[in-house]
Amino acid sequence: MKSDSKQHKGPILMRLMMFTVMMSSMSSLMFNIVLPQIGEEFHLTLAQVSWLSSAYTLIYAFGTVTYGKLADRFQLKSLLTFGLTLFAAGSLIGLVSQTFWLALLGRCLQSAGAAAIPAIALIIPVQYFSPEKRGSALSMSAVGIALGSALAPVISAIVVSFANWRWLFLPSLLILLLLPLFRKYLEHEPKEAPRTFDWLGGSLLAASITLLLLGVTNLTWSYLVFGLVSLILFIVRICTTKDAFIEPQLFRNKKYASGLALAFLIAGIGISLYLLTPILFSEVYRLGSNWIGFAMVPAAIASAILGRKGGKLADLKGNSYLISVASGSLISCFALLSIFTGISPLWISFFLIFGNVGQSFLQIAMSNFISKSLPKDQVGVGMGLFSMISFISQGIAAGVYGIVAAHGSSVSWNPLNVDPGGYVFSNIYLVLAAMHVGILLFYRVQFRTKNPSVSIER
Repeated sequence: MKSDSKQHKGPILMRLMMFTVMMSSMSSLMFNIVLPQIGEEFHLTLAQVSWLSSAYTLIYAFGTVTYGKLADRFQLKSLLTFGLTLFAAGSLIGLVSQTFWLALLGRCLQSAGAAAIPAIALIIPVQYFSPEKRGSALSMSAVGIALGSALAPVISAIVVSFANWRWLFLPSLLILLLLPLFRKYLEHEPKEAPRTFDWLGGSLLAASITLLLLGVTNLTWSYLVFGLVSLILFIVRICTTKDAFIEPQLFRNKKYASGLALAFLIAGIGISLYLLTPILFSEVYRLGSNWIGFAMVPAAIASAILGRKGGKLADLKGNSYLISVASGSLISCFALLSIFTGISPLWISFFLIFGNVGQSFLQIAMSNFISKSLPKDQVGVGMGLFSMISFISQGIAAGVYGIVAAHGSSVSWNPLNVDPGGYVFSNIYLVLAAMHVGILLFYRVQFRTKNPSVSIER
């Protein structure tokens, strides 16, 4: 049982965290639609200017597991203070930048600070909520992500319509207003004495993440080879050193390891809703950037409104029930997209509601599932690794979707689809629907229970 003090502070902290996650999500997405404008100002190619997004993603992915690792040793209050301050400093540098490299430095500092947010957003529900209430707490972070995704294209379009793109850094400074409240409500937790930090192991992990993501997104085999070598060296390092960056016994937890594998697939499939769909709207329906943003807003709003419902379902009926509902919604979305690619974009916008809500529910369920599979002394690094795996999967999947979409297809694998211009998208959505069927079957077989209304994690 959690103390009365924690039961009181937990909901307040998660409301603060919901707003913080929303601002972080907005910050990561707002710059995507202004990359061509930035490239034109600094006379850079799209590949060069895209480092504003690529560097953010790379630092963010590694940073989440680093903050998670540090959370097992240091106070959340201290880590969040450092992270939010660094995030605000990066925002201020970007706001006053006059060169591309200074703007890039601002984005890198933003990412290094913002990486604390997803890790701590997953740890607070574990520390401040009992297991039977954890789903509702985790759902608030999902709502924040959905709100950020909905608001980012709208706010970005409004700001750049009357001001310079640098003003997109300004909203991120609002996070500093929350810092005194976080410091007030986060309790002092007993921690074990700090041990030696495995800088070599952390560096090898960072190198492997960076090289593998660059290798996939740029189709560069040398990066992939060096990335795999770095990953092998990292595995050797954690298996042969004391106080490793990630303890090997964490992966001997079969429940946790299976959850990570599922999370990798789920995140990679889910990112298609945010990255592949705009390409569909652009290439098949010839919509402009503003119309694409507005076409995706209804799904994000629905996800934000219904996100809390997913957490309550997890608490009342268990993760197994929520995963079934979420998988059914995602399978329906991808199946409908596969069949009806080429019809009115209004219908596509409607189908996306099933996908976004289902993805939000599934992320809540997997966060809940994985948090309950970890012993208390491994919660920080375990949840940080879970968050990192999701970002890596999204980065790799984004590159794969872009490559497949660019190649196109003259054959439809779905006999119900009759629009030649959308064959490649129909085929991708059909494969994603089949993959979600496989994920649901695997989960039911691997974690089946006698009483389906109660999840295996309880």
